[in-house]
Amino acid sequence: MSVDKAFREMVRNEIESQLKPLRELVSRLEEGTADLDKLRSVAEQLAPLASAVGPLFGVAGGGGGGGAAAARGAGRRGPGRPARAAAPAPVAASSGGKKRGRKPATEGGARDCAIIGCGKPSRTKGYCAAHYQKLRMLEKTNRRPSAWVDYAEPNSVEDLKLPRGRAAAKALAESNQKNAG
Repeated sequence: MSVDKAFREMVRNEIESQLKPLRELVSRLEEGTADLDKLRSVAEQLAPLASAVGPLFGVAGGGGGGGAAAARGAGRRGPGRPARAAAPAPVAASSGGKKRGRKPATEGGARDCAIIGCGKPSRTKGYCAAHYQKLRMLEKTNRRPSAWVDYAEPNSVEDLKLPRGRAAAKALAESNQKNAG
């Protein structure tokens, strides 16, 4: 029994010696988080004053979540997605600001894809995203058909069925041979 007891004591001492630096580090971290909590509470108390005085010095006054953002700093943000804004600011018509994204179909912006029977809205050069990628690949391999023109009318271009596998490699080699010779 005494050997067992001595072995347990030896293991316990070894574990204690290994855990001592870790315990010291944890205690220092706990002290640091207490200081961060104090700093956060001071920043939250000063947030109303900062939002009132900030515009005088050219600083944008932030309304939502200013305390935590002020504690983190303006150039950094915390992990994860940013908080959702309450409501996006409306763009005034007189400001001349451009709206981003695709125009709604009612305004005559989002036409159908140029490929017959596709039906998806066009994104670039009159083609939907998938057919535009196909167009880019055809241009890259010098196999673009003459019917596939930029900004073609909706539902005006016949789709092209490309070979796959060995047949594709063979067709690509023939295309490269034609272009080289």
